[in-house]
Amino acid sequence: MTKMTLKDLTPGEKARVARINKRNIIGRRLIEMGVSPGCEVKVERYAPLGDPIEIKLKGTHISLRKVEAEIVEVEKEC
Repeated sequence: MTKMTLKDLTPGEKARVARINKRNIIGRRLIEMGVSPGCEVKVERYAPLGDPIEIKLKGTHISLRKVEAEIVEVEKEC
């Protein structure tokens, strides 16, 4: 398993959330949206200019800014 952030994934890649690095307002918002350790996420696509990122999480599509995605540490299988 390789550790990286959600921002590092490319469209179509799946990973498991390892942890959320900051417990500030952004971190709390992500947790409220269902982004929590152990859940599987898939990057669906990036906006044409690269921000925001659309992910699929628990059957729901969520858009995250790169600032939000870079605090989510994920583990991707090699």
